Amino acid sequence: MDGTFDDEAEPAVTIREYLEEVEERELEADLVLGGDDGKECTYSKGYMKRQAIFSCLTCTPDGNAGVCTACSLSCHDGHQIVELWTKRNFRCDCGNSKFGEFYCKIFPNKDVENVENSYNHNFKGSYCTCGRPYPDPDAEEQVEMIQCCLCEDWFHEEHLGLESSAEIPKDDEGEPMYEEFICKACSEVCFFLKLYPEEIWAAGKQPDATVQISKDKGVLEDILSTCRSEKPTCDTSCCSPKVDDVQATVDSKSISDGKSLSQGENCNGSMASNQCTKSTDLHVNCLLSVNIITVSPVLPGKPMFLSKNWRLALCKCNNCLEFYEQKKIAFLLDKEDSIAEYEQMAKQKREEKLQQQEGAELSFFNKLGHVEKVEILKGIEEMKDGLRAFLVCSQTQHRFLISCSVARSERSLQTRQSQLLLLMSTSFLMTLRTSVAVYSSEFLMSLPSRTC
Repeated sequence: MDGTFDDEAEPAVTIREYLEEVEERELEADLVLGGDDGKECTYSKGYMKRQAIFSCLTCTPDGNAGVCTACSLSCHDGHQIVELWTKRNFRCDCGNSKFGEFYCKIFPNKDVENVENSYNHNFKGSYCTCGRPYPDPDAEEQVEMIQCCLCEDWFHEEHLGLESSAEIPKDDEGEPMYEEFICKACSEVCFFLKLYPEEIWAAGKQPDATVQISKDKGVLEDILSTCRSEKPTCDTSCCSPKVDDVQATVDSKSISDGKSLSQGENCNGSMASNQCTKSTDLHVNCLLSVNIITVSPVLPGKPMFLSKNWRLALCKCNNCLEFYEQKKIAFLLDKEDSIAEYEQMAKQKREEKLQQQEGAELSFFNKLGHVEKVEILKGIEEMKDGLRAFLVCSQTQHRFLISCSVARSERSLQTRQSQLLLLMSTSFLMTLRTSVAVYSSEFLMSLPSRTC
């Protein structure tokens, strides 16, 4: 074959689509890695609040160890690696006693074991209640999975324990309308969330609020029934805190106006005794006005879909704090624990890194002599002219770019580029390539669209 039809065998994409795909992949990787460049083992940072973790089934087939990004790249290159996305309160295991004679190439002096690390079946490469791997080699189509913000396991939509996947809060385009998800098993630990108002639930999806309260702590039931009556004795906001109005302090505050509500003072500010303060057992600092340690669920757990900033609504009175500690869910009060916060910090690190690179490259350019500067700028213009001619040709013919046609254009610029390499550092060259790519994208968008 003379290769006449080789171009047609290649997948075709526009340069705009290609650049968008590259940018999307880079951003996705940065969000998962949290801005970690993978150069240093994170062991010295201790049990990190959240970081990307990997499991090496080549070294630890039992799935009882996890390694950081740097170790997955440097120490376990070529091994069977399972990407676990992120885990909370985890310390890198690479090279400890679980790896036998294998040692960490980056940070070999580690403790025998990280006793605070926790592991689930994800470390063996299985997920969900079905225990299937991801990607699933037996599945006709790979579907996205949902991660529980408590146990951090991943679940298929059809295995969430819902009657229908239509119960999952999504918009018209199928995008999730919830910020965090709690699986059916973990919802039994978080039954107390059913006592909060509907503001914490995504799209108003609130599980049944049936709970069993001990006889001497039946105040919440009286409060709810009073506040929901046709002529309530007090403002319903006293019993149903809103996310935006909750004060994250130990001092007692009314939910309606943010003013302190002392024991014996009703919602209107008077000292009369009413349903809001009828019991001396009432915890005045508790937003729920009940000791949740004595509360137990009656109905089985159901999956929970939480709205944005729902964690800010959680009560922080002494009893609730004690309950969180007992159930080992105190991390819910830590802002940096959530995936949303982790990704936000990753975006900030990404921006800072790009700014630092730009500053370093500009500094490098400014240190060059006049002749070198002129030569580089001239070379950039020549490359742009060559790329422009290539894009005009592609636009005139079929507007689509394929790998072999791009390669031919690249070879025509190699001679000039090799001369520029003598003058430029690698980082500066990367910036140059990015600039040319952006230029080509802008140029292509300026051309009239054509159909194939």
